[in-house]
Amino acid sequence: MTARLKTPLTELVGIEHPIVQTGMGWVAGPGLVAATANAGGLGILASATMTFEELEVAIAKTKSQTDKPFGVNIRADGFDAPERIELLIREQVKVASFALAPKKELIARLKDNGVVVVPSIGAAKHAVKVASWGADAVIVQGGEGGGHTGSVATTLLLPSVLDAVDIPVIAGGGFFDGRGLAAALSYGAAGVAMGTRFLLTQESSVPEAVKQEYLQRGLQDTIVSTKVDGMPHRVLNTELVLKLENSGRYRGFAAAAANALRFKGMTGMKWSTLVKDGIAMRKHKDLAWSQVIMAANTPMLLKAGLVEGNTHAGVLASGQVAGIIDDLPTVEALIDRIITDAIARIDALATYRVTDSESATA
Repeated sequence: MTARLKTPLTELVGIEHPIVQTGMGWVAGPGLVAATANAGGLGILASATMTFEELEVAIAKTKSQTDKPFGVNIRADGFDAPERIELLIREQVKVASFALAPKKELIARLKDNGVVVVPSIGAAKHAVKVASWGADAVIVQGGEGGGHTGSVATTLLLPSVLDAVDIPVIAGGGFFDGRGLAAALSYGAAGVAMGTRFLLTQESSVPEAVKQEYLQRGLQDTIVSTKVDGMPHRVLNTELVLKLENSGRYRGFAAAAANALRFKGMTGMKWSTLVKDGIAMRKHKDLAWSQVIMAANTPMLLKAGLVEGNTHAGVLASGQVAGIIDDLPTVEALIDRIITDAIARIDALATYRVTDSESATA
């Protein structure tokens, strides 16, 4: 492809196209991230579901498949966040992204070592805060987005954030094609971030049967549930989710406790580590202990659906765009057509403008 769009995002990170593949847990592994980077976008590894050792391996594997910039998503409230940050610095990873705002000292440490810091935020006031702390850019996700999400639509949230800060803003929530990219750029965004659209590509490691489950869904087939982990979480409206929605409080706690044990066994984490994580989560997210307990559901339910392919026992995080996506392209083909279509849409807007000569004859 020869067509290009230069934005503050492409200039900041050194990528060809203003398209970000988000750090989806259990989905954004080395294969998908490297494919996105090689196609000119910004791929982000999901480390929240990885041990420190697994993250080391994933970074090395990604670097073996691409020499282009990529990023890593880190839990800012994780007990080992400082160690993971040192790993990014040591491995010269270009971008550190965060679902929650990292501490000011961590931002400074990353920036001092040439790492671009990009937190995700859900309100203009949060964008102002992280910008004042030195964040280089922000991802703002509207309520259409999958996973943990807010209630304000992208069309309202995006302009409110753009008006509040003067750092690059990346728009997330509801984007899947060139029309969306052109619209985001028209708002003043520096690019778009997409999760579900990248999940539904050839390079995504999600089982084929699960991908077909997504493709068969309509626009009304997602739900924002608080029964998965105690916080608003947009997922496909599966049989399991319906059961969770209709379950009592104590049944949900019992399932969360069982999943916490499974997660502990899978990661090899110590009880002391789980407790530290719980305390940090409660502090950073302002959660009740009941919500912290429920949060144990998330990694295991997502793993069952997105890794093991068990749609009856697992949860499938999804943006509303799942209801409008109907194919599984390669990452390269997807990015190529998004950029080509966006440029065509931007060029077409010029036809709406009335020239001076036309005004004179009107």
